[in-house]
Amino acid sequence: MKKCKIIVFAKELTIQFKREVGKGSFHVTTTIILLLSMASFVVLLSMFVRERVRKFLVSEEIYFTNQLPKLSPLSPYSYFLFNSSSPLLLSRFQNGCRNLRDWISPPNKGVWHSMNDDELMWRASMVPKIEEYPYNRKPKVAFMFLTRGILPLAPLWEKFFKGYEGLYSIYLHSSKPGFTQESLNSSVFYNRRIPSEPAEWGKASMIDAERRLLANALLDFSNERFVLLSETCIPLFNITTVYNYLINSRHSNQGSIDDPRPMGRGRYSKRMLPTVSLSDWRKGSQWFEVHRKVAVEIISDVTYYPVLRDHCRPPCYMDEHYFATLVSKICPELNSNRSITWVDWSRGGSHPATFVRKDVSEKFLNRIRHGFNCSYNGFRTTMCFLFARKFHPNTLEPLLRIAPALLGFDP
Repeated sequence: MKKCKIIVFAKELTIQFKREVGKGSFHVTTTIILLLSMASFVVLLSMFVRERVRKFLVSEEIYFTNQLPKLSPLSPYSYFLFNSSSPLLLSRFQNGCRNLRDWISPPNKGVWHSMNDDELMWRASMVPKIEEYPYNRKPKVAFMFLTRGILPLAPLWEKFFKGYEGLYSIYLHSSKPGFTQESLNSSVFYNRRIPSEPAEWGKASMIDAERRLLANALLDFSNERFVLLSETCIPLFNITTVYNYLINSRHSNQGSIDDPRPMGRGRYSKRMLPTVSLSDWRKGSQWFEVHRKVAVEIISDVTYYPVLRDHCRPPCYMDEHYFATLVSKICPELNSNRSITWVDWSRGGSHPATFVRKDVSEKFLNRIRHGFNCSYNGFRTTMCFLFARKFHPNTLEPLLRIAPALLGFDP
């Protein structure tokens, strides 16, 4: 259409030119033609430039889109990437996060997602600079279970959690390859298994699993405290007692000691220098409990993890040294320097004692609950341990019998 108009305009100019020449007004006509030609040139040039710019922008948009990883529209990672991008990208995620509530907690009741570990750690490491929350936030305790497969003491934990949904979150990591067995949909453990990888005791894969649990729990901004538990752990108090103890604590709980023995300093390697010196080297229990600030530091660590991964190998066991050394290096003032999960090492060996059915009694459990002294928020207390391990599956029946009266569970 525009080309036709230009042709008609040119014909009219030619006719007018002939008339003006015939009348002797050649100079005036030439000036008019020159001005009109320049105007036409400017119009055509602007049209050309606009078309080229439009094509360039579209090609850049398509290129950017193709370079992004293929992510689930509902994953928190994809939402963060595309929330500030162009309308073209946003149009692909119309069913994704749309308000603050979608951003501060996982978009559905489950915890499954399609992020790999690098994406997960990156997403979980995001921390708001404004510490005051713009909504009525109820802090929760994240219970992170590191299991090989099923949770044999699940019925005991079911009673522990029953009726207190607003106080806790649950995360399960299965180290058994190919394990897919799901809990009943009436269970508190239903749909709480995170994407898992095989994990071997004493190796870096065990640390990977624990960091993976932490990162998944950090996706929910309501989680304030994070406790790592094994499949052989039991609670020593009811959930309200545990919740108040942790939420009101000013410190994280990670055992971290300078052990001069061969199983302590003897495992240190000079190859860890200069990142980790012998004076930095610590040993402690892998069953930690940490504050949100410390949890973010742990999953964000790219300095100490590679050093221990490469140079702490059997007979150096990474799960006994990584967290203890890391917390001592990055935030010692935030740590109580003790574990809140009791174990019995009195029998010797490379593993703590395992308790069976005949070991379980009220006297035995009360000794763990109140038989020690420690510091809590600057005060002395006998309530030092909230959990205990290692309990064999055959202890379930006596534990269920004792728990209602001793631990204050609902029968």
